[in-house]
Amino acid sequence: MRRENQSNVSEFLLLGLPIHPEQQGMFFALFLGMYLTTVLGNLLIILLIRLNPRLHTPMYFFLSHLALTDVSFSSVTIPKMLMNMQTQDQSITYAGCVTQMYFFIFFACIDNLLLAVMAYDRYVAICHPLRYTIIMRKELCICLLAVSCLLSCANALTHTFLLVQLSFCADNIIPHFFCDLAALLKLSCSYTSLNELIIFTAGAAVVFLPLSGILVSYGHFGLSILRVPSTKGICKALSTCGSHLSVVSLFYGTIMAVYFSSSSGQSQDKDIIASVMYTVVTPMLNPFIYSLRNRDMTLAMGMLYRNIKLLAK
Repeated sequence: MRRENQSNVSEFLLLGLPIHPEQQGMFFALFLGMYLTTVLGNLLIILLIRLNPRLHTPMYFFLSHLALTDVSFSSVTIPKMLMNMQTQDQSITYAGCVTQMYFFIFFACIDNLLLAVMAYDRYVAICHPLRYTIIMRKELCICLLAVSCLLSCANALTHTFLLVQLSFCADNIIPHFFCDLAALLKLSCSYTSLNELIIFTAGAAVVFLPLSGILVSYGHFGLSILRVPSTKGICKALSTCGSHLSVVSLFYGTIMAVYFSSSSGQSQDKDIIASVMYTVVTPMLNPFIYSLRNRDMTLAMGMLYRNIKLLAK
């Protein structure tokens, strides 16, 4: 590592969102409201699952950790973006930028892997209902969660380690609202071929492999429904997987939008807007999707509301 070049960059400047200065106040209020909704909504899901014994099942075990991951994922980027909008100070230290990038990759990877694990859980529930409690025992659930965390940590550490080996010269302006890995590589005055190769291979491993597993699981769902083509069976499958399928579509849809917008050479503004979708909008909508489309969560919310009402009297 060429320390003499890297020492010239002690901080970066985040340009933030492509909005006019007179619109800063409106967008600050908008994103603050969205962030608070994300935090409160996901914490409510965790609280409901914790308090209601009926929700102490593998599906809701993974859902509670998905909600915690969404809160953490949003908290990596949004508070810094809001602070920059309010103070007009766009700087972030070199260490702070690297740290933000590490946790961004870490929580994004966990989110991705948890969706795949939840798809496997639904596959077992629909295709092997009589063996569900035997297969999805507590030890396996904890093991799947631990493996997801370890893989995510290894992936984030790999990108972080390779990044700190690079040299950064005079240009320190990041045209984004957070320390995006691709944007940082463009600022480096070192060769980034190895970094780009790892991004490609690791991206294929942590995105397309889980997505393939999800698609295979839903393929088995479809075959199971076709074997028993009854209205009751279809309704049961939709009630079991509808929320998860909605979250998967939203999550991967926004990721694909970011990928194709950047690879097709579209404007930086469109790339930032697509990034806002999966860093801000998706974590905010997940609690609503699971609350409105899930009967057990709706009943748990009703019970919590009634208990609070009784305590207030």
